Amino acid sequence: MSFKEHIATQINKANSMLGIIKRNFRDIKQDAFIMLYKPLVRSHLEYANSVWSPHHLQETESLEKVQKRATKLIIPLKHKSYEERLRILNLPSLKFRRIRGDMIKLYKILTGKYDSLISP
Repeated sequence: MSFKEHIATQINKANSMLGIIKRNFRDIKQDAFIMLYKPLVRSHLEYANSVWSPHHLQETESLEKVQKRATKLIIPLKHKSYEERLRILNLPSLKFRRIRGDMIKLYKILTGKYDSLISP
């Protein structure tokens, strides 16, 4: 089972939202960027990712590339490394968020926080 097409669709949606932000906010400040990026762009990159979480390096890099482009919209941060931009903006990488989300889901399953479909 492959989710390549779904991942490509989500990347296209995120890129189009990023384009809207770029066209409408030429000199965007960090706080405004975060307020727009998280709900408009990152939400597309993470939609139901516990189901389709990418396992191939190419898919992971394609998703991360959107966030890399997004963080370059803030002009004073444009020439800093990606890791430094994330640190300054207090944003984790998308890979980190996927792993963290998976660990939280696993914890909830193991501790009975979710209703189980299978009776013990």
